Amino acid sequence: MTLRFAYNTNGAANHRLDDALALIAEAGYDGVALTLDIHHLDPLAPDWHREAERVRRRLDALGLGSVIETGARFLLDPRAKHEPTLVTPDAAGRARRVGFLKRAIEIGAILGSEAVSFWAGVPRPGLALTDAREWLRDGLVEVAAFAAERGVVAALEPEPGMLVETLDDFAALDVPGLRLALDTGHCLVTQEREPAAAVVEFASRLGTVAIEDMKRGVHVHLPFGEGDMDVPGVLAALEAVGFPKLVCVELSRESHRADRMIPESLAYLRGCRG
Repeated sequence: MTLRFAYNTNGAANHRLDDALALIAEAGYDGVALTLDIHHLDPLAPDWHREAERVRRRLDALGLGSVIETGARFLLDPRAKHEPTLVTPDAAGRARRVGFLKRAIEIGAILGSEAVSFWAGVPRPGLALTDAREWLRDGLVEVAAFAAERGVVAALEPEPGMLVETLDDFAALDVPGLRLALDTGHCLVTQEREPAAAVVEFASRLGTVAIEDMKRGVHVHLPFGEGDMDVPGVLAALEAVGFPKLVCVELSRESHRADRMIPESLAYLRGCRG
């Protein structure tokens, strides 16, 4: 089997979207992980539908598949990073997050994306976790059902520090149709499982997979070769379970040198596979 690779546009934040897509295609990637943002297919813009159709044509022309990512920092609130979330105490805020995720799913349907990835959010200090878990489940059920109606895969990403932080947290959820967005680097941060073991254990529930380097216990996305990730082992595990979807490189701190990181990352991955 041949693995298929994508590059996340949150690592090309200083490039126009069309320029980033061109760099990704020219480097030889099979797809793009498109982080919807104010300058990269703004999902809140009045012309979002027309822009999504245009991007679909652009992806088709470049021969790129796609995954939709929803981790833009200040898209919904210019004064609070990543807020509001699915566990924000304010009901109107939670509804705004759900509305955004539904819009992302609509865009994913237009683009023919393999999955739409999202996370739970960080509970506010002093918040009763029973309330947060109830709000989270309500939001997940609504989003997953909306995605299923449109033939889109909804995938939840365990994120260090968030209400759903580990793979065990994900496994404890009971939401019909919800898949796992596995960031293999996060396994090193939480140190719950080895990344390759996580791939094998959750193979049947994978909706999308991200890969990068990281140091154990430190949530910083690093270029390959700078952390503790057994990249060849993860790639071998993905091949062993027959993972057919895009494996997405996420280097969100490397936009200042995206021109180098985009081709160098793919060269590293190809080198790992001999």
